[in-house]
Amino acid sequence: QVQLVESGGGLVQPGGSLRLSCAASGSIFKSLRMAWYRQAPGKERDLVATITQGGSTYYADAMKGRFTISRDNAKNTVYLQMNSLRPEDAAVYYCNAHPPQERYWGQGTQVTVSS
Repeated sequence: QVQLVESGGGLVQPGGSLRLSCAASGSIFKSLRMAWYRQAPGKERDLVATITQGGSTYYADAMKGRFTISRDNAKNTVYLQMNSLRPEDAAVYYCNAHPPQERYWGQGTQVTVSS
């Protein structure tokens, strides 16, 4: 069983940066391909980025060049560095395995981008 706890969200001005963290419990973490997802009000949950067990990454087109996903298997943690934030990046951000597992969804962390 894996529990995921997201943190690091907050209010940031357009053009600013945030670093999100996802702490995982459970030894299975190291064997999972992990991902960040986000859900804006009234919209579906979308894939933001993924990272394999070995560190290979994938980004949705809108995030390329601005977001960086990384993981520290020793700390059972996945990170999302977000730069050049835009108002349309505002959402609740979640981490999960990829493909996502229903039982792994946490509370997410709110990101607000506003001047």
